[in-house]
This record gives sequence, C-alpha cells and structure tokens, in this order.
Amino acid sequence: MADGSQELRKAGLKVTLPRVKILQMLESSDDHHMSAEDVYKSLMEAGDDVGLATVYRVLTQFETAGLVIRHNFDGGHSVFEICRGEHHDHMVCLETGRVLEFHNEKIEMLQERIADEHGYVLEDHSLVLYVRPKKS
Repeated sequence: MADGSQELRKAGLKVTLPRVKILQMLESSDDHHMSAEDVYKSLMEAGDDVGLATVYRVLTQFETAGLVIRHNFDGGHSVFEICRGEHHDHMVCLETGRVLEFHNEKIEMLQERIADEHGYVLEDHSLVLYVRPKKS
C-alpha cells in the first residue's frame, strides 16, 4: 500500500490527511496492536499534527468500515489492529502488556467440535490467553 488512499476509498471513506496518516501508522508499526494513545504519540514523534480526539474518531470510523479490529483485553484499554482477513488468537503478557498473535489448528478444530457436540455451528470466536513469563 503506497499511501492508504485506495483502502480508504474501498472502505467508503473520504481520503483525508489524518485518515491516511493514521492508516499508514497502523500498517507500518512493529506493534500490531496499538491504542489510540499509542497512535497519537507515534504521530507526534513523526511530526504529524493530528489531535487525540481526531485519532479516536478516525479509529472508530476505521472499525465501522472494517479496516481495523478493536480488542478490549482485560486490565487494559482498547487496542486496534489492521484487519488482514486471517483469523488468529491472542496471548497477553500480564507483566508487560505485550500482545502476541498465534494460530493453532488443533485449538480451532476443538472449538468447532465443542460447538457441534452442543448442537451449534461455530460462527466466530475470540480466544485470549493471559500469560506470564516462565521463571527460570
């Protein structure tokens, strides 16, 4: 993605400088899960003049348009990640707050089997493991 304009148009959003800058920030960040405050701080560090209220508003618009997914992990504030279309689950470190992504086919199949055994079809799910580093 060059500047985000195409993704914004595809999502039905008008291309504005704050939207482009926020989308670029989310896509280029090493941290795939950013809070509105994280996005705001990164924009400020990059010399971009986008207010915190604008960041919140744009992230909510992105969520409504399906460009980002909002997660509300226990003990923390909302974090956003670019919606890439592939399913994954999360581990949240209770000491650092770091969010790790993982995919495990056995877990996926087990969840489907459990739903089936209870007479349901699994439509969607969210799995979050809260972890601590092992003590050596």
